[in-house]
Amino acid sequence: MRNTRLFSLIRKEFIQILRDPRTLYITFAIPVIQLFLLGYTATTDVRNIPLAVFDLSRSPASRRLLDAYRAADYFNLAFDLDSEDEMRTLIDAGDARAGMIIPPDYAEKLLANETASVYFVLDGSDPNVASTSLAAAELIGQTHSTTLVIERLERRGLTGAFEPAVEVRSRVWYNPDMESAIFMVPAMIGIILQLLTSLLTATAIVRERERGTIEQLIVTPIRPWELIVGKITPYVALALFDMLEVLLVGTLWFGVPIRGSLGLLVALSGLFLLGSLGIGLMVSTFAKTQQEATMLTYFTMLPTIFLSGFFFPLAAMPPALQAVSHVIPLRYYLIIIRSILLKGAGAELLTNEIFALAIFGILVMGIAALRFRKRLD
Repeated sequence: MRNTRLFSLIRKEFIQILRDPRTLYITFAIPVIQLFLLGYTATTDVRNIPLAVFDLSRSPASRRLLDAYRAADYFNLAFDLDSEDEMRTLIDAGDARAGMIIPPDYAEKLLANETASVYFVLDGSDPNVASTSLAAAELIGQTHSTTLVIERLERRGLTGAFEPAVEVRSRVWYNPDMESAIFMVPAMIGIILQLLTSLLTATAIVRERERGTIEQLIVTPIRPWELIVGKITPYVALALFDMLEVLLVGTLWFGVPIRGSLGLLVALSGLFLLGSLGIGLMVSTFAKTQQEATMLTYFTMLPTIFLSGFFFPLAAMPPALQAVSHVIPLRYYLIIIRSILLKGAGAELLTNEIFALAIFGILVMGIAALRFRKRLD
């Protein structure tokens, strides 16, 4: 009888979801839309930085230097200026993010085998863009300088004397092109899973309370735990479908590799969902309306996103916030999904993260179930 009651409740919940087109749209369309938006916008790659150039030399040597900067895709030589005041105006307006000043004696100093200086001005209002621009400008300048030094030695017949003392040969594993999408798209799966499951679970239960149908369920022979399982089971299935949907789009469109076990990923995603569903269930015990449930759910998502390592590295945070991040389940899930997809890691390398997710899921779901049961009694 218990199984019959439970399956009937699960079937009723699925029917209710299918009859609500808005819920279906949120469940199936929104994750893909979020994936495309964040897959292209949530990136740490800095390319095509608008560069304003004030070339006082106007010589073949200065044009060759500009060609070196133009060849790299870091800068877009968008403005050719006639004064420093124009450069200041463009940077103040945000039209240019960096400026280069080539002095009038640039070519003469190179011909005299002297050191020629080039001045680079950066807009530091955005530290991420500024630091990347500075590193790129210095690297391009050093590479061009090395080329000029080698040419000088060749003219003197001393090429063999120029041999580097140390040669660094680097190799990037797992993401050779260092594309941000490869790093961000797996994390989007965790964000979407937690947001959808906690939001849909909370609003579904509160909706029953608003409509008065929760009282009808209470007077039936259904036990509290059966009601909880029956309400959350459909959302587990929908969440896992969304995970596979986003993973498919991420693989086919963004080129995210799947180097590990897909079965292990699904199993650990189910473990992560235990905590997310517990959050949604707990929110439903505090909220009295669907609007309030939605606001509380989004309130829990803000610290989750910022303290999970999704956007910012945890090592760069203050020690106090690093300590708080240990109670954020998404922190561990991001390590799991990135390790499985990008590195092909197995469960033996993820024991700490699996244990943390299990503890958090059992604890949160247990507390939420007790509170929910008291609301029913």
